[in-house]
Amino acid sequence: MYSDSSQKKRTKPVTLSTLNQMKLDKEKITCLTSYDASFTHVMNVAGVDTILVGDSLGMVIQGQDSTLPVTIEDMCYHTAAVKRGNTNAFILADMSFMSYSKPEQALDNAAKLMQAGANMVKLEGGSWLADTVKLLSQRGIPVCAHLGLTPQSVHKLGGYKVQGKGQDAADLLLQESLDLVAAGADILLYECIPTELGKTLTDAVPVPTIGIGAGHHTDGQVLVMHDMLGINLGHTPKFVKNFLTDGRNVTQAFEAYVADVKATTFPGPEHGFK
Repeated sequence: MYSDSSQKKRTKPVTLSTLNQMKLDKEKITCLTSYDASFTHVMNVAGVDTILVGDSLGMVIQGQDSTLPVTIEDMCYHTAAVKRGNTNAFILADMSFMSYSKPEQALDNAAKLMQAGANMVKLEGGSWLADTVKLLSQRGIPVCAHLGLTPQSVHKLGGYKVQGKGQDAADLLLQESLDLVAAGADILLYECIPTELGKTLTDAVPVPTIGIGAGHHTDGQVLVMHDMLGINLGHTPKFVKNFLTDGRNVTQAFEAYVADVKATTFPGPEHGFK
């Protein structure tokens, strides 16, 4: 049974092996975005398992209207800052828009992120990424594949819409998941898909799954830190919950998030899609 005290006593760094074992043990994986050393330190204290250095920094840090203006240099800068504040969490770093349009380009930019301090890189896309994922995997770079709603493709998708609705769309998402795992993807992240599809996909793949707006059945959950602290400057997505309430400070908000994810009380039905 999860408890705050046991989580805080984690003395060994979280590794990919740790995350794979958590899937087998059915212990939920917690993830939050961070972009600097200070918040990363607090997340470590609160027991957050994994930290995503997200290209969401374009909106919440830089004030952009999308993630597209973020560069690989931006990502390396913030990854290095997070690394300096980190002790035990596993660090994922986003590869920015058009930084992996070709496999060799992806390898060069992924190497920069790993040298900056990432433990894994995250790429958005489906089966077309298989050759890139295979190349990175063969070179010893762990990969998280981001499927469903992919913000870097928001203009092509026609906006921020739920993906995987209908049998054909669900079947395609499943096939793309299997293709990416076969190519070497170590984690799959699903954004804005129906809750039951999140369960189907999680049951079908051997690697950990992390969801955001994908229901409670995925192996883990991620939220943008600013969203879960209630300081989102724009529209608040359905899948977001404000944890900085009831007189909590920031550390306690992170602890509450960890506790709720571990206990499977977050996300609730109201945070999911049909």
